[in-house]
Amino acid sequence: MLSVKSIIDFYRDGFRSMTVGRSLWLLIIIKVAIIFGVLKVFFFPDILSGKTSPGHDEGAVVRNEIMARGHSTAATDASHR
Repeated sequence: MLSVKSIIDFYRDGFRSMTVGRSLWLLIIIKVAIIFGVLKVFFFPDILSGKTSPGHDEGAVVRNEIMARGHSTAATDASHR
């Protein structure tokens, strides 16, 4: 059975001997960081910052929002029957 040390040595030696792969991994890491940075800024805005002030219960805001959306969806579903 392989030990953890032999597995770590295998990967460490493999990454040390890479030439082109090292630059490709660097490129992949840079692209992923840029993509997630852009996604966070444009597609996942901080919604709670405008609805709460520091020190207040953000959970209550989320709970009320979920309840309001659930209630409006249930009312819409009932009217379509």
